[in-house]
Amino acid sequence: MEETISLKEIFEVIKKRVWLIVGLAAGAAVISALITLFVLTPTYESSSQFIVNQSSNQDQSAAYDINEIRSNVELINTYNVIIQSPRILDQVADELNLDMTASTLSNKISVSNAEQSQVVNVTATDENAMLAADIANTTVEVFKQEIPQLMNGVDNINVLSTADVGPNPTPVSPNTALNIAIALVVGLMLGVGLAFLLEYLDNSIKSETDIEDALGLPVMGVVSTITSDDTVDLGKARKSKNRVSEMRGESVGT
Repeated sequence: MEETISLKEIFEVIKKRVWLIVGLAAGAAVISALITLFVLTPTYESSSQFIVNQSSNQDQSAAYDINEIRSNVELINTYNVIIQSPRILDQVADELNLDMTASTLSNKISVSNAEQSQVVNVTATDENAMLAADIANTTVEVFKQEIPQLMNGVDNINVLSTADVGPNPTPVSPNTALNIAIALVVGLMLGVGLAFLLEYLDNSIKSETDIEDALGLPVMGVVSTITSDDTVDLGKARKSKNRVSEMRGESVGT
């Protein structure tokens, strides 16, 4: 016969070990906050933008051709790959005197653009906010210088904006609030799971129902627990009964 568990029993288990659950959740949140604030190193992001437009040798007063714009948008996919190639990043590392390979530097750079947009964002991430901005700006500058040689004279790159570090740069990671929230949820889940595990492993008999479940026999009677207070009250009751009996005996004799 399959055992079923009711919502009442679930709430009773949670209520019984609520401090265990709360303690694990609070402990997980505190540990997460300490690790986030004092162990993890914050990282910063800086972005530089450039636009892919008509070649400089074309008549700029002429109306923009839709086919030219479509061609520029398609070129962006190629440009995104070139930007993160060793040809560009090796020069970036040399100019900034970085002791890292093109592959390592590529992991610090991401290139993106909105769909059908001619604007490309070059974002650099580093533990140093100033260095992140220098990497983004230098990458765009080196790419702009090299692209005419790589694309047979094509010169359609213009810098739209440069990366700039404000007076109080804000790290993009770690996210303290998010980490604490995740740790709190995980702690609650672990606490609830541990509470039910302890309840499942607890084989002690605590009620008449436990006896019936364990032995398969009906309970014929229950012996109540007698405390010292109950014993005192019982003694007082007997003395009162004896006094009443004595008083009744004296009344009958009279």
